[in-house]
Amino acid sequence: MKVDVLLGLQWGDEGKGKVVDVLTPKYDVITRFQGGPNAGHTLEFNGKKYVLRSIPSGIFQGDKINIIGNGVVLDPALFKEEVEALESSGHNLKGRLLISKKAHLILPTHRLLDACSEFRKGSSKIGTTGKGIGPAYTDKISRNGLRVGDILSDFEIKYKAVVARHEEILRLYHFKYDLKSIEKEWFEGIEKLKTYTFIDSEHFINEKVNEGISVLAEGAQGTLLDIDFGSYPFVTSSNTICAGACTGLGVAPRRIGEVFGIFKAYCTRVGSGPFPTELFDENGEKMRNLGVEFGSVTGRPRRCGWIDLVALKYSIMINGVTQLIMMKSDVLDSFEYIKACVAYEIDGRKIDYFPHELNDEVNPVFTELPGWKTDMTKMQKENEFPEKFNAYLDFLEKELNVPIKIVSVGPDREQTILRENK
Repeated sequence: MKVDVLLGLQWGDEGKGKVVDVLTPKYDVITRFQGGPNAGHTLEFNGKKYVLRSIPSGIFQGDKINIIGNGVVLDPALFKEEVEALESSGHNLKGRLLISKKAHLILPTHRLLDACSEFRKGSSKIGTTGKGIGPAYTDKISRNGLRVGDILSDFEIKYKAVVARHEEILRLYHFKYDLKSIEKEWFEGIEKLKTYTFIDSEHFINEKVNEGISVLAEGAQGTLLDIDFGSYPFVTSSNTICAGACTGLGVAPRRIGEVFGIFKAYCTRVGSGPFPTELFDENGEKMRNLGVEFGSVTGRPRRCGWIDLVALKYSIMINGVTQLIMMKSDVLDSFEYIKACVAYEIDGRKIDYFPHELNDEVNPVFTELPGWKTDMTKMQKENEFPEKFNAYLDFLEKELNVPIKIVSVGPDREQTILRENK
């Protein structure tokens, strides 16, 4: 048995949560392998909307085991808030949600350090969500972090030592803060965490795979936000690519099976950073409104633009994608024409690969296709697709050289169409 991986191929917000929820009936274990509460996975079904920050999206399938892996950074206060919201909706997590002892904790002072860093950068700020993700990963890499397993022994001593070091930094930059106001809810979160089972997740997952138990690894953010391969420095603090599932769960590369790559029929980005196909006209505004393109965690409006096939090919390559899943096709239902970026032009030279650095000198080269001008939100089967939409799918598959197996035509789990002949 292999570990299948599901991840985003763009700048995040591709709709991973919905797809995990659709796919989970086929799996016994669902895991998160990186990221933190800055990544909101939105799911809609039975007339209700849920936003998950740290908990795997398989939690809505009653008989599935869900694991927060070692590559995740976890904020106890937000974890408590998330758990209690699910419990109040009738979802019992006990016995089904397990947490890696090696997952790192986001401390209240990590949030303060995040705010301090962004304040100092001024107009050059990254556009972080302010959740303390970057500082938590910084402590992890510098070997100064606290992990979930530390809660089990001498935790208060370890906590005070880390906080004292953080406060030295905050004083150095004369950053004003009120730690006590956020510390109380954080420690309440620690108490909530203690009511869940902590595990050596790398052993648990490998044992399940050896037993023939099916495992799905759920990524957060998107490939173009990867710390190594994204549009640096406007990236997140973890490895969002397929290789991150190996390090974020403790599974060997040979254990990886199918790699599901999720992308939108267009493209979006939140916060600062390069975006070659971004639209500043009525088409971009139309995409934002029809797609409800506002951050599920932050509420920030997303920047919108045409699909970027240069970036998608790059993402497919470094992830080893075996199946594609296209989201929000319905958002383009009313457009007269659809554009797709097939190359970049830099200093008058055309290239078809993702460069070392994206900047204002990178200009998109577009191909234009006719829009299908058909409401697809009520469609249930592939044979109902309009001819021009099928032409768009054929064009994408030819360019990307990977089959598009699933097409989403709306936010509800029922608005998901499996292409039987792919």
